[in-house]
Amino acid sequence: MLWLRGDAACAGGDRVSRLNIFAKGNLDVRDTLHALKIGGEARWNGVNEVLRRRSPAATARVRHETMTRSDALLQANGAVPAALAERDLQLGAHAAASQFSTAVFETDADAIVLSIQPDVFIGELLRHRRDGFLFYPNDWPSWRDPDKAWMRESFLPDGPLDVTTSMTNFGTIIARIRERSNAPILIYNVSATTPGDTVHAHAGFEDSLSTRIRRFNLGLIELSQQTGVSIVDVDRIVAWAGGERMKYDTLHLTAEGCRAVAEETVRVLDDLGCLATTEEVGA
Repeated sequence: MLWLRGDAACAGGDRVSRLNIFAKGNLDVRDTLHALKIGGEARWNGVNEVLRRRSPAATARVRHETMTRSDALLQANGAVPAALAERDLQLGAHAAASQFSTAVFETDADAIVLSIQPDVFIGELLRHRRDGFLFYPNDWPSWRDPDKAWMRESFLPDGPLDVTTSMTNFGTIIARIRERSNAPILIYNVSATTPGDTVHAHAGFEDSLSTRIRRFNLGLIELSQQTGVSIVDVDRIVAWAGGERMKYDTLHLTAEGCRAVAEETVRVLDDLGCLATTEEVGA
């Protein structure tokens, strides 16, 4: 039987039956670790399904926050800018409080999970003309006309991140987390399996999505070599089992895909010493 260590570094100290995980990312970390719901129906109930098979006593508590991009996360100071706070904008999953949260730098979680998916897929943020903050106008077509006009008048587009800038940002994020926590940091990469992508001659396709994903995945490997963070290799998992089984589309994993990635996350946590045998606990 397996039990969970509760110390922040997952390397000694008191053993407890609950592992607190802080997940900062979007659909990939939410669907795999928390739950996958389609049409209101639960298709996958998160990482605890994996842990229940390993030990009925082992549970995880997952706190999830959405993420816009690494540059916006580094810029956040924990307070929603006044220019946004005074407006009732419908931002869906990317609420203003989440966009400007610094909780990932302040958490006492036993493990922290991040993802490069936002940097890969969110091609453009907005930068406030006067105050300079970055903002993701999620679901803006549904806003009221006055709010749309305000957005156009108040912001300038801020284009996509390149891999070098993204990995530099993630290096800074890791360093800030390490200022107060030794908890294991796991970072999801992205599956490069792109439905409908049949390119065989890449001249003129230097900026294709599949190529961009591969560049970021390689950049993440280099970051892991430099910092020691662990990669949850979503790309390998999907490639091994087959994209048609593991993904609905470029972004969304199936229930089987979510299960496989959650199992890999638990395996990595086990390798990092976050899971101990009953013999070790009783020793």
